[in-house]
Amino acid sequence: MEQKYDVVIVGGGAAGLSGAVALTRARRSVLVVDAGEPRNAPAAHAHNYLTREGTPPAELLTAGRAEARGYGAEFVSGTVSSARAVDDGFRVELADGVAVSARRLLVATGLVDELPDVPGVAERWGREVLHCPYCHGWEVRDRAIGILATGPMAAHQALMWRQWSADITVFLHTAAEPSAEELEQFDARGIVVVRGEVAGLEVDDDRFTGVRLRTGELVSRDAIVVAPRFEARAGFLRELGLEPTEQTMAGHVIGSYVPADPMGATAVKGVWAAGNVSDLKAQVIVAAAAGLNAGAAINADLIAEDTRLAVTANAHSEDPAPGGPMSMFDERAWEERYRSRSGIWSGSPNPHLVAEAAELTPGTALEVGAGEGADAHWLAERGWRVTAVDFSTTALQRAAARAEALGADVVHRLNWVHADLTAEPLEGLFDLVTAHFMHLPEPQRGVLYARLAAAVAPGGSLLIVGHHPSDLQTTVPRPPVPELFFTAEELAGSLDPDQWDIVAAEARARTATDPDGREVTIHDAVLRARRRA
Repeated sequence: MEQKYDVVIVGGGAAGLSGAVALTRARRSVLVVDAGEPRNAPAAHAHNYLTREGTPPAELLTAGRAEARGYGAEFVSGTVSSARAVDDGFRVELADGVAVSARRLLVATGLVDELPDVPGVAERWGREVLHCPYCHGWEVRDRAIGILATGPMAAHQALMWRQWSADITVFLHTAAEPSAEELEQFDARGIVVVRGEVAGLEVDDDRFTGVRLRTGELVSRDAIVVAPRFEARAGFLRELGLEPTEQTMAGHVIGSYVPADPMGATAVKGVWAAGNVSDLKAQVIVAAAAGLNAGAAINADLIAEDTRLAVTANAHSEDPAPGGPMSMFDERAWEERYRSRSGIWSGSPNPHLVAEAAELTPGTALEVGAGEGADAHWLAERGWRVTAVDFSTTALQRAAARAEALGADVVHRLNWVHADLTAEPLEGLFDLVTAHFMHLPEPQRGVLYARLAAAVAPGGSLLIVGHHPSDLQTTVPRPPVPELFFTAEELAGSLDPDQWDIVAAEARARTATDPDGREVTIHDAVLRARRRA
């Protein structure tokens, strides 16, 4: 089953991580797909990032990932091979064949620097081979700097870098002769012009020493400036109808980008772009700000959609009053709850299941209200063949995805079923039927539990656990609806004594922590009954 998220973010750099933090803080479910190829990886330090000046790029990414994860973002390593629109959002396929679904997309894939084809340039890129004076100018101030002219932007580069050093040499290489006006400007600023093609960069003992001309002459330099072509990483967007647009500067094409408005919205509804993929000149702090803007815009768009869906559902509901009893327990409400966070439950099985089922002989089990799958996983790990039922598609997708980590032997014993058993009949008989904390008002509760009892095979067990009525007075959060609570004795009384043996019917105490950090005793209604063979 494909995992579904509110937002899939493609790219885990500054823009993608900033968007992830903004969206997860807004309680959205977020998956970040990251290829692990940050553009600034060759650079030793990032600059112009207020309060983070000089931080190594890898440290920024590690800290950003930790922040996003802390709010619930999920990460997967890989590249996106395709993205296409589907009825309720997008289907995103990774290069390894894994596919996920998203209501919205945030593209933060950055760009690729296409470097001049000169020996040594790629090898020294990010060290002594530079392109941005605001990124690296201070570090080579007052040093001997060369400008490798490969196009019409060379004069602009030379005059820019002159701000950081008085020792600037332009290597014309394959570029056209500068205009008379440009030569006049060079002369006025003390910029030297060297004509002739460059053969390559000279390196001695892993240190760049100068530029070697085709003539054999070596011109000593401490750093060399190049003009890459900046190409947006956006090939996977073509199926959505998004094509990169040529970016020009001073009338010259310098690369391509994905057009987006100031908040990141692209021409395709539901797709946003942030960072270098849509702004070639954006430095790290600007990319991070763009990710924040896009994240806020995406959340606003989802809020509008959620509201429209809620209004429509409310208009057709038998319980239209906001906050009415059934509004807490219908499929739409739970689907929205699961989508709002990457994880609702602890991931551990319910303690009463462990206590009551640990000694049972594994067979077939029906687990109702499966949620994110912890109980079903626990049973399957112990040999049970489990049919796990829930009416939240998102919960089932999450449960199935988490089961993959438990191995093939566990996965093949799990069957995930999307159903509402208060509205749909059950088929089959099971050696164990269990439901934990399925709180419904009457008559839905009676219908559900009668169907669960009828699904128990001769010799099989029924295990039902819920909040005891005494928990209405606890400080641990509980639904403020008294009719949802029941006692185990009430449930036991509904079973035919000629067919059932009651193994346990009690209020069982356990310790919990309330929102103020205090340990309190709560009580669960626990019914375990065995159908006579």
